[in-house]
Amino acid sequence: MDGTAIIILAIAGVASVLLFAIKGILDQLPDVFDSARRARDAWERFKKKHDEVPEPGETDEQPPPAAPRADDEEQPRVMPPADDEEPPSAA
Repeated sequence: MDGTAIIILAIAGVASVLLFAIKGILDQLPDVFDSARRARDAWERFKKKHDEVPEPGETDEQPPPAAPRADDEEQPRVMPPADDEEPPSAA
């Protein structure tokens, strides 16, 4: 074998390795595209879920009480008596 034959065999070997690597990458592309599509769909569902304004009654939370206006008279706050507590007895 002379030098020319070795060079030709080396080039053929490199080309076959490159073709094998390219085929492996191309075989994985459909899975990559499917994964990207599923991720995009999930992101759109996530954004749509958080962009929607909940209708009244959809949540168990009550709206916060309205803040007193500045022109209202200041009235003392009285705590309502608790029904389950008895008044303290004199000893």
